[in-house]
Amino acid sequence: MDTTRRALLATLGGGATLGLAGCLGVGGSSNGDAGDCDITEESTVQELPAPSMGPEDAPVVVKAWEDYVCPHCATFALDVLPKIQSNFVESGDVRYEHHDFPIPMSEKWSWAIPSAARGVQDSMDDEAFFEFSHQMFANQDSYSMDLVQTEAEAVGADGCDIRGDAINGTYRPVLEADKQRGQQRDIPGTPAVFVNGTLLQDTSWENVKSTIESEL
Repeated sequence: MDTTRRALLATLGGGATLGLAGCLGVGGSSNGDAGDCDITEESTVQELPAPSMGPEDAPVVVKAWEDYVCPHCATFALDVLPKIQSNFVESGDVRYEHHDFPIPMSEKWSWAIPSAARGVQDSMDDEAFFEFSHQMFANQDSYSMDLVQTEAEAVGADGCDIRGDAINGTYRPVLEADKQRGQQRDIPGTPAVFVNGTLLQDTSWENVKSTIESEL
């Protein structure tokens, strides 16, 4: 894999799981299958900016913390986020940031999928990240390392590299740090959506839309 993407070798252990209402952890894990790829251990990446879309000086900033195995997060990512993008991001009114919060709903996939997504971001760009992320949520009921590799290649990334990120937990420190930031905000569940720093109790499109409009 491209060693220029990697930071200094260091690994953070899993943090304490925060009990949340709604999407809650279930445990259980297994090793990923390398398939036809030559997967080797590698150093972990310590820092990576939050994937974002929209101008840095947008008057409204929307931040969402999500677990890729949480069905409520899938609903938000597939039904609400595209509307935020088309109605507010493209006009320059909103800057949207994705943040990870592995509860974990699955000890394997709650960490593996976001690590793969961050690998896409790191090796490609934020646009590719959001394309890959959308496809992961769209296939939430059928996660596999083959799916990770196929969808990574579909957005132009090296499929084996991204599969390796998922298996090795290459971006685990990044995910742990994001989760810690979410815990510091005392988020009550996922998705946790903030509009200009205010946590929304209702993440439906109607409420998100009205809250953004009230900030403009």
